[in-house]
Parts: sequence; C-alpha cells; structure tokens
Amino acid sequence: MAEIPQLYTCAGGGQRLMVDGRPYTLFAGECHNSASGGRRAFADALDRARALGMNTVLAPVTWELLEPAEGEFDFGQVDMMLELARERGLHLGVLWFGAYKNAQCYYAPAWVKRDIERFRRAQMVPGQNKVRYAEFHNFEITALSLYCEETRAADAGAYAALMAHLREVDAQDHTVILVQVENECGQMVAAREHSPWADAAFAESVPTELIEALAADPTSLASELAEALEAGAGSGSWEQVFGEHAEEMFTTYHMARYVETVAAAGRAEHPLPTACNCWLDKGHKPGRFPTGGPNLRVMGVWKHAAPSIDMLGPDIYIPAFCKVCDGYACEDNPLFIPETATHAYAAARQVWAVAHHHALCFAPFGYEEMGEPFGDSAGILFGMDTSDPALLTPQDREEYAEVTRGLAQLFELAEDDAAYATLDAVTSEVAAEGLLDMGSIAIKVSFDEGALPGACAALRAADGAVYLLALRCGLALESHAAGEPHVDVASLETGTVENGAWVRDCRLNGDEVAIMRYSSPVLLRLEAITYA
Repeated sequence: MAEIPQLYTCAGGGQRLMVDGRPYTLFAGECHNSASGGRRAFADALDRARALGMNTVLAPVTWELLEPAEGEFDFGQVDMMLELARERGLHLGVLWFGAYKNAQCYYAPAWVKRDIERFRRAQMVPGQNKVRYAEFHNFEITALSLYCEETRAADAGAYAALMAHLREVDAQDHTVILVQVENECGQMVAAREHSPWADAAFAESVPTELIEALAADPTSLASELAEALEAGAGSGSWEQVFGEHAEEMFTTYHMARYVETVAAAGRAEHPLPTACNCWLDKGHKPGRFPTGGPNLRVMGVWKHAAPSIDMLGPDIYIPAFCKVCDGYACEDNPLFIPETATHAYAAARQVWAVAHHHALCFAPFGYEEMGEPFGDSAGILFGMDTSDPALLTPQDREEYAEVTRGLAQLFELAEDDAAYATLDAVTSEVAAEGLLDMGSIAIKVSFDEGALPGACAALRAADGAVYLLALRCGLALESHAAGEPHVDVASLETGTVENGAWVRDCRLNGDEVAIMRYSSPVLLRLEAITYA
C-alpha cells in the first residue's frame, strides 16, 4: 500500500505535507458550498480550478448526503468527487460539513434536525431553539448543542464512516490529501449556550489539565485571557479561574473537545492530515462571531483540547491579511488558509503566504467567480472592508493563473529542505520596499505606491542560482559577501521549470538588466558575481 499523505518536520524546522513521497503545497481554491452537490456543477468547478493553475480543490462532503437515513450511508457524492478529480489530475481537500457549518446546523441530516428531543438545539437564549440575531444582519440562528452526546456520537460516527470509505477507495491514488473537520465551528448570539444542560456543564470545575497547559504557555492566549488566568483562583469553576472571560473560555474548550471527538474517530479509520478553520473575531465581542472556534486568541485551548487536529487555519476576508498570517504561522501550526477573498490582492497574497510563511495551503473561496465584480452579498457573507479600492477590484484570472503556475514551478526547485529553507517573499502590503536575503547576495525589491498589490518570491536552488517569481515590482542587487561590496549580474533569464529543470525562454541583458522591473508575473533565473 502506498504511504498515506502526512506532515513531516523539515530539517531546518517547520512542517511540510508529503504526498506520494514528495513535498506538496496546496495551490488551491475552495469551491462554493453547493458546487460538490452534483456532478455537472462539480465538473465545472474542477475545470475552472485547472484553468487557474490550481492543483487542489477544497470541497464539501456533507453529512446530509452521506447519511440520509440513520445508519444508512450513501457514498455517491464522495465517489463522484473522486472520479471527476482523478480525471483532471487534481487532488482534493475534503471539508466535512457535519454538525457545524458557519456556526449553524445547515448540513445535519433531516432525521437529526427533526428529532429535537434527541438531538438538542443550542439555546443561546434560554428556552429558544432559534434566535433572530439583530447584530448580524438580522439572521436567524439555530445550531445543534455542543453538550448533546447523541449529536456528538452521530457526527463522529458519520465522519468515521467517511474516512473508512476513503481508506478503502483512495488508499492507492491519494486523491484526498487532507480533511477539514467541520466548517467555521462555534456559537453565535451569546458567548455561551444557556440551556439547562449547558448551565450544568458551566457549573463544573475547569479541567486541571487545561489550566496547567495554559499556565505553562500563556503566550498561546490573547493577553487579556492570559492575565485573567494569572489573576484567577488557579482552580475551581470557570468564573473562578477566568473571571469575566469565563464564558468564552468555557465555550472554546467544549467546542475543541467536540471537534476532537469527531477528528479522533476519523483518524482511527484513516489518519489523513486534519485541519479546523475559523471565522475571525475581527475584534467583536464573543457571540458576535462564532465563539469557541480556533481564533488566534484561544489557540492554546485548541492545541491542548484537540490534539487530533494538525492545523488551525484562518478564513481571511479582512485587510489585515499579513498580520493574521503572522499570528497563525508558528512552529507547531503550519499556516493553512482554506478561505480568502478573490479580489485584486489574491495573487500577491498567494506569493507571500506560501513563500514567506511556507503556508501549506492558500485557497480563495468561490474561485469559480474570480474576475467577476463583487455583489452585495460579499459584505454580508465575508464582512469585506471596501475602504481600499483593491478590495473591490476583482483579481484578473489570467494573472492569477500565471502566478499559480509560476509558484508551482518555483516549488519544484524547493523539494529538498535546504532549498526550501531559503525560500522567502516580500509584498507591497507590508512595505514599499523589501529585502530577500539569498546568502552572498540580497534582492532589493521595490513596489510602486498606489499600484495594485505586488510581491516577489525567491529561493537559492541546489545549482547555486537564485530563482524569482516577480509581480509588479522592481529588483536590484546588493552584496552580502564579506570583503566584496560590489555585485553584478552574471546572467539573467526568463523561463520555466519542467520536471525540475530550468528551461530558458530568453536571456536578458543590457536595458533589461539595467532596469529590472516587472509589471506582469515572470519567472527568473539569476546568477550574480560579487567582488572587491
């Protein structure tokens, strides 16, 4: 049997995904929620992904289709997805839409939704199974209760059946390379559920193991949460330990434990890498966002309570993209971006995320409509800030495809850990100028103020040359060689990488070396000479 896709730790630190014996980065897209609900729609979504240069599609497998009647499993949706992806040479990241999708129970089967006595609803307001939430576009909110063991067991059982099926039908092909467990889980309307059964759980003592884990690593919490823990009683009830933050911490712990139950059940059947995504809090009070999900402020709780989840990933639709990535990318949490917007920042952000932070996945959501104007729903569904004109400008499809294909070629040269360790990128979102240190030389990158976002990625390959992917930027060289302050271009070429080897398109010199400025995506091979 072929080795299952898995994460491994690089020689220089950090983690990579290994698929069929080779490092693999998901230059991906997440399709619309219903795109995997039928053969024609999914075929179209896959074709659009290929046209954009993507190698992977993140797509939902839904509980309602998988288990239409209790204990009776229908794998038709899964098998259709595998068949169509294999025909197109694409991999899949499966999104398990179980009990939680955007903090609601949209995808629970009808037999679960009907039996409210057995599968209890979350009462965010005492006695109410559904609430109209004025603070969030007047949406009606209803979800399954975190504290209902029947729901937890049913969700975990269905997910385990899915993973067992994948073990049987995909063990050789590895079409599915990772799984996201639930989607934007958490609780809306209030910081915690206010049902009698939730109240009983809230009255219980905080697990000692959780307190010890958080006390040992207070930086894994937002500063106000760490301060509350330090000022608290050290043991006892949630209020005694966490004070005014008790409800948020309570919900987070139990949400993470719920997801752990589901993830562990699936891992026992087929241990693919797992992820859990989150709807960012955006500075809102608990309850205004899906509270309990793996937001950066509560990462420590999730790392302790959900050890079967390998990656905690943000869905990023806010201007502070780089800051969010900085927070989520850490030694024990490789950056995984399952959702982000398709506006004009998308191409440059992909370059920066995968090359600077070595993100394992970058996936614009609803990529099928990339290049089309944003409708009124964008502000509601994604909370997009439209103060920046680039956030209202759709990403050019052809540019995105060129960037994605260029990155895939660049990464062919970064399969060994030594080259991968040199991989870095800068973006105009961070600063108007950036520096890429490539050992004896550095690449000075400049961006035009007021232009659409730009980025540049670079690595030093095994052959000693520096390879770059440049987008809307200018390049200059400086020497970092001791005693050799001067630097010249020895050779500069445009080209492609085919089967790991450089294929030159054009040798550049003269004017094209005197001014190295690139408005469109271009892949470059550079050799330089330093001297006294």
